[in-house]
Amino acid sequence: MDNKLFSPIHFGDVTLKNRIVMSPMCMYSCKPMDGTVQPFHIAHYESRAVGQVGLVMVEATAVQPQGRISYEDLGIWDDLHVEGLKEITNRVHANGAKSAIQLAHAGRKASLAEPIFAPSGLAFSKDYHVPNEMTTKEITETIKAFKDGATRAKQAGFDILEIHGAHGYLINQFLSPLTNKRQDEYGGPRENRYRFLSEVIDAVKSVWTGPIFVRLSANEYDPNGNTMDDFIYFAKQLKRQAIDLIDCSSGGVIPAPVTTYPLYQVPLAETLKKEADIATGAVGLITTGLQAEEIIQNNRADLVFVARALLRNPYWAKQAADELNYPLEAPTQYVRGWRNS
Repeated sequence: MDNKLFSPIHFGDVTLKNRIVMSPMCMYSCKPMDGTVQPFHIAHYESRAVGQVGLVMVEATAVQPQGRISYEDLGIWDDLHVEGLKEITNRVHANGAKSAIQLAHAGRKASLAEPIFAPSGLAFSKDYHVPNEMTTKEITETIKAFKDGATRAKQAGFDILEIHGAHGYLINQFLSPLTNKRQDEYGGPRENRYRFLSEVIDAVKSVWTGPIFVRLSANEYDPNGNTMDDFIYFAKQLKRQAIDLIDCSSGGVIPAPVTTYPLYQVPLAETLKKEADIATGAVGLITTGLQAEEIIQNNRADLVFVARALLRNPYWAKQAADELNYPLEAPTQYVRGWRNS
């Protein structure tokens, strides 16, 4: 049986050498307030490229200061952020991987002292601030902020851009009937709830010509939330807008309990891939090469997003290759250590 985890895949003009993606994970490592890249970020992302991940995706990066999850989040709302992000892409490329960045806005889940914003004035929980309901003007300004973030991502040299529409952050808040109680063109039926994401995509595509991924939480763990039928509708709309891949996660829109187990989110990627005929990425407790190979081999998803396993082991791709008896090429400096003899 031919190995598929380590087979290349093409998204437009971008070719990933394998199907392993470093999933975006917040590091909360910026100096308070400024959102600039620190030495830790460079070492963190470069090491996974050395470890032979096909795509290194930088964590949720705020398009507006009020869109940060915390004061220690990375930012892309100012031109001063470009230099540090460019250093990350240069290091990732120098080690043979492609680079991506996740553009994000926390909405009501921003843990900041100043006013925060959301589609509706509903707090995430008693431990969070009540957000201001966004005006039409603020919606327009935020859409432009995503566009400007995409411009800076291009200047920084990223290969792929991901729009964060999951985990209860701003775009997810617009998509979900649990959090979007608006009475205007951005609220109500799912066609209206999708409008904000649709306009963000159109704005981004006006300045970004490379591949675009969108992360969705495709299960809200509440009977009053979006159903799989709704997510299939969203997926079909994303395909219509020529989105290259849906990164399928779940949860986070409300404080709902989630039962986790190995591969628990893979069926979400599998369903959207099949029903919307769009490429998907699977994420969530994927910890072994055998699991990852099964996902790709059975066409359940096109990419495997590895998160905590890559925090434990920057060379997880080597571990997976050994499990699959695949002769993964070592970085020149590490050949002596990666030989199996």
